Amino acid sequence: MKKKFQLHKGDKKVALLIDPDWAINNDWFLDVMSLVNNSGIDLILVGGSLVFNLENLDHTLLTIKKLTSLPVYLFPGHPTQISKHADGILLLSLISGRNPELLIGQHVVSAPMIKSYNLIVAPTGYMIIGNGSTSVHYMSQTHPIPANKYDIAVATALAGEMLGLKFIYMDGGSGAEREISHKLISAVSDQLSIPLIVGGGIDHPDKVKEAFNFGAELVVIGTAIEKMPEMLAHIKPKIKL
Repeated sequence: MKKKFQLHKGDKKVALLIDPDWAINNDWFLDVMSLVNNSGIDLILVGGSLVFNLENLDHTLLTIKKLTSLPVYLFPGHPTQISKHADGILLLSLISGRNPELLIGQHVVSAPMIKSYNLIVAPTGYMIIGNGSTSVHYMSQTHPIPANKYDIAVATALAGEMLGLKFIYMDGGSGAEREISHKLISAVSDQLSIPLIVGGGIDHPDKVKEAFNFGAELVVIGTAIEKMPEMLAHIKPKIKL
């Protein structure tokens, strides 16, 4: 039975993003998974801009599902990053860019496989924010929305909602030097009637709380946990405030 992740306007939930290639580090991976169930994490995302070995993807998903009852969704950086072992998928349409492959082209390739695996689909408008120096900027071959162009970000998010997407995801990218500004989160969240997901540069529990305070419904943490697994032990108190 596939586990559906529910997200509504006004929620305060946290997702952990795990890169399958990083999970090869078995000691790190097991340390992280030992902390997940009591951390306040609501969703586990698996994927990345580069996944060198798809067997790692399947192995990571199967291990996670053995160690937690949380829903596990794919966060694909490429149409080949699909697995029947996931519960669902954030089906990302890169609405901040103008690369047709990432707006619809790759989805055409992956759609039959997604359907055959009976994955739960979460249609998500993906917006890259920042200065273009992270992996996701390079791999997508698109220009991000500048972090200080609030009007462009709001208009882009609204267009995604009007096109029928169920979530908007603003991402500073893996390894972002800083998180998305509070002003930008607030500006976009105030105009949306669908949930807002925020990720990139969330490297301290206080930043999780701050993102919620300014309007995010789901905060995604990833790179910080690769460096500091112990951060998971300090997230739950920030969520409940």
